[in-house]
Amino acid sequence: MQFSERRVNTRWVIIFASFFIISLILWNTYTFFQIFKNEERLKMNLWAQAQKTLINADENTEVELPLQIFSNNTSIPIMLTENDSIINTVNIDEENLLKSKKAITILNTLKSENDPIVIEYVPGKFQKLYYGNSSLLNKLKYYPLALVLIIVLFGGLVYNYYRSTKMATQNKLWAGMAKETAHQIGTPLSSLIGWVEILKSENIAESTTQEIEKDIERLQTITDRFSKIGSEPKLELTDIVHETQQSYDYLQSRFSKQIQFSFSAPQATIKVMLNPILYSWTIENLVKNAIDAMKGKGNLHLEITTDLEVVKINITDTGSGIPKKQFQTIFEPGFTTKKRGWGLGLSLTKRIVEEYHKGNIKVLQSEIGKGTTMQVSLKKLI
Repeated sequence: MQFSERRVNTRWVIIFASFFIISLILWNTYTFFQIFKNEERLKMNLWAQAQKTLINADENTEVELPLQIFSNNTSIPIMLTENDSIINTVNIDEENLLKSKKAITILNTLKSENDPIVIEYVPGKFQKLYYGNSSLLNKLKYYPLALVLIIVLFGGLVYNYYRSTKMATQNKLWAGMAKETAHQIGTPLSSLIGWVEILKSENIAESTTQEIEKDIERLQTITDRFSKIGSEPKLELTDIVHETQQSYDYLQSRFSKQIQFSFSAPQATIKVMLNPILYSWTIENLVKNAIDAMKGKGNLHLEITTDLEVVKINITDTGSGIPKKQFQTIFEPGFTTKKRGWGLGLSLTKRIVEEYHKGNIKVLQSEIGKGTTMQVSLKKLI
């Protein structure tokens, strides 16, 4: 508990430290922006003084410095007006000035960026200098947005990494629990096998002991399934028709007579690279889900079809159906429509089919109130 709390506290410290660093960077950026903006204001004041000097210049006036001030401004856009008329521009595209509406738009933009500098070149006569931000200042203005965007993207990567790490840890935990469950079941199974032998020696009806043996074999199969979670299963060349028939026969004998089972498959052998234990788990999960959808009463049809490359196993029920928007989400871990259940059955089934057997599983068709067809496709060996 203390270790877990320490991890949570460390995580919050890192989060607050990150926000503090981000705030510090943004504040420094804002400070630099204001410093550059003030420097440009000073340059424009010098430009205004140079303009006043040239207007009032005579043959004895030194104009070299004002002209140098004009030539040094290569980035700040300027519009000089007198009596609301534009009389001079600097660093503005001349083509825009030929269009009166465009020139007025540019002037309004400069007015919105900075306060004008008033030049009283003679008593009672004024010019106004309007100027905009330089390209460097505009870049610096958008820098915080770019920084925030980078931080958001980085945060997204960290979140995805944390989430995937957490899921990987959970998967290891589930795999460990499954293997431990298989180990724990093994002991009472061995004892049950011994008790069956005792029952046989007591002349109990053979049909009874056979049914008990079938259930014990099923428990052994389930134990084997759980022991294989988290490890790469071994595939072997198998007749899928025979394996499907075996799973079908067992399930048919264990469910209520209110479920009308039917099965159809080609008479020929169809060879597929298969792990029989995990494949039987797949069929069992799909059949149980179908029966749950029918609330224990209805028709269930299992059909095997084949073409040149693929064998398809269709399981059709007459249950409540699945909304189209849930065709994909039903395979996600944790998704369930049952009041009881963890939503792991179809997720495990999808993993068995697609990751271990390189096949495909999907909702082939479904209609609300009429039923659903689930389809498993596996590559056939010719």
